[in-house]
Amino acid sequence: MSSATRFLHINEPLRMKKGGFLQSFTLAYETWGKLNAHRTNAVLILSGLSPSAHAASSEADPSPGWWEQMIGPGAPIDTDRFYVIALNSLGSCKGSTGPASENPETGKPYRLDFPDLCVEDVAASAKLLIKHMDIGQLCTMVGPSMGGMSGLAYLQQNPESARHFLTISSSPNSAPFSIAVRSLQRELIVSDPAWNDGNYDDRNWPVKGMRMARKLGMLSYRSSEEWRTRFGRRKQDYFPTELFGMNFEVESYLEAAARRFVHSFDPCSYLYLSRAMDWFDVADDYPDLQTALAGIKLKTACVIGVETDILFPAYQQKEIAEALRMNGIDTSFSNLESLMGHDAFLVDYDHFNPHVTAYFDRVWYEDKL
Repeated sequence: MSSATRFLHINEPLRMKKGGFLQSFTLAYETWGKLNAHRTNAVLILSGLSPSAHAASSEADPSPGWWEQMIGPGAPIDTDRFYVIALNSLGSCKGSTGPASENPETGKPYRLDFPDLCVEDVAASAKLLIKHMDIGQLCTMVGPSMGGMSGLAYLQQNPESARHFLTISSSPNSAPFSIAVRSLQRELIVSDPAWNDGNYDDRNWPVKGMRMARKLGMLSYRSSEEWRTRFGRRKQDYFPTELFGMNFEVESYLEAAARRFVHSFDPCSYLYLSRAMDWFDVADDYPDLQTALAGIKLKTACVIGVETDILFPAYQQKEIAEALRMNGIDTSFSNLESLMGHDAFLVDYDHFNPHVTAYFDRVWYEDKL
């Protein structure tokens, strides 16, 4: 019914978009609910950059997941109705093969020997998982953030692979601001002396670079209005006050978040996945987005954005919705008023849950599962 993290070992080459390949690889995933007799109620969740496959708690692993309030019995993605699969992206360091994994040819971590990674490669690996699970067609593909990019690539590669699609705070490509932020994050990491051209280890970790990259990321994940209303100009007393910093509560918040992240994610995996997002453009080699998505066969789609999201701005959600509509797909679009920016789908359940619940109710009754 539900599972702790499982690992699928695929012993066949995966040809990567930019020419490299993996001779074999592993995908980490978790499941909740029960696959019905006709194998038609499967929901695949493709994750953002940093989450693991542990999207929700289960009997096998009762610890809270990264989307705990979204998945479960009676939740918006209702596991009494649907068989939910959450995949840790190829390239990650949370169980799926990535730069931090052991290179079978050397017995050491791949690091910079890992082949160039694209979002399209993440999608191709996800399709192999679904094939292994003997699911002919997904009921619904769900993609928040980078997962929405992976979902678009998956559907473009496999046009009849799902009946419904929910994309949240994502985009058909990376906007210039997003590219600029992620470029600076990567520069901060590789500028850390401990980076050492990827030859770091647990004792010599690029701590400063990862700290600063995470802080910069946190600034782009939330809105300035949230910073104002949440912290104002309150002084902090959690960390020692510094001459040129750590005087205000907002600074201590960023520092605490950065310290939690530094050793929880591999620097090389971060660099590869970050660059993959910048490289992605679903309309590459097409005259426009409508043409790029023209082959996709969906019954319905739902696109949700947040008006304060500066990383995946609302206009990009609207572009996806309009392209799907112009291709004859019954598509709803919601632009939520949350103050919490890009992170809203992870924390602002008051705004998100009603919309996701309504969409999955519609999916359930349309498919008459």
